[in-house]
Amino acid sequence: MNKIIIYQSDDQQAQVEVRFKDETVWLNQDHLSLLFQRDQSVISRHINNIFKEGELEPESNMQKMHIAHSDKPVVYYNLDVIISVGYRVKSKRGTQFRQWATKRLKEYLVDGYAINQKRLEERNLELQHLKTGIAILRRAIAHQAKNLDEAENLADLLERFSGGLSLLDDYDRETLDTTGKTKRKAVIIEACDYQNLIDAMRGEFASELFGKQKDTGFESSIRQIYQSFGGTEMYPSVEEKAAMLLYLIVKNHSFIDGNKRIAAACFLYFLEKNGLLYHKNGETIISNEALASLTLFIAVSKPEEMQTVKQVAVSILNRIDISCPSV
Repeated sequence: MNKIIIYQSDDQQAQVEVRFKDETVWLNQDHLSLLFQRDQSVISRHINNIFKEGELEPESNMQKMHIAHSDKPVVYYNLDVIISVGYRVKSKRGTQFRQWATKRLKEYLVDGYAINQKRLEERNLELQHLKTGIAILRRAIAHQAKNLDEAENLADLLERFSGGLSLLDDYDRETLDTTGKTKRKAVIIEACDYQNLIDAMRGEFASELFGKQKDTGFESSIRQIYQSFGGTEMYPSVEEKAAMLLYLIVKNHSFIDGNKRIAAACFLYFLEKNGLLYHKNGETIISNEALASLTLFIAVSKPEEMQTVKQVAVSILNRIDISCPSV
């Protein structure tokens, strides 16, 4: 078993990448800090005390793994350590995470991956989730649109995503793209570069809270798209990295105000820096309306629909003809 799943807390305020390996789950100190809403120094102190007091043995409960933006391996801790830290910081999230992780481990270790009939049922349910998400998004767009004509135009645009691009049909046939077309090394964009972009956006919005970070989730989102596991990139194509960047910034809610707008801007900035934003005629590959629809689609999706949503975003990017006008 070697798998990564996004965990979202019950209060929807934290999302972390959970690694499933060696019949347990693994998080690093950045993840623990975000999950338990404690400073990393506090997390580090509790972990040191857990080992020092003999509650757990470090050799069997920690493991070094390679991730992006790190010159040396990063230490990860298994479920036993995670639970112990949760008790020490008296976090309700610790119990919630333990219940979630135990359930997932049982599914992988006892039940295995679903038999064909169960997989068919799950896939049909996910398809229904996708259709439901589109219906919810149509209502969200209609609610936010300034007038009926604008609402109908945006809703029609989304229909083209699900119908014109045959994404729902592709999903029904299990042919949604799981990987992007551009398999080259992506440009690594630092947090300070994104922050400069956010600072430049502030003048366009009246809210004084726009772009103010409330936790470390934003930097975590940026780092996650470059991570590798066992020498293999978790998101090997530029399209997958772009899709996950948009998804993580929207879902992590790292800003007091402006999460979706910031996510969309960072998504475009990433595409530009990686040479994928513009057609040969100079037009952007994705229109403002299309990006707004995709961003809202992500916002109304459920955590368990993450893989489907990512595949929809990647499929949209893959299907864009670089020689044609914007979608």
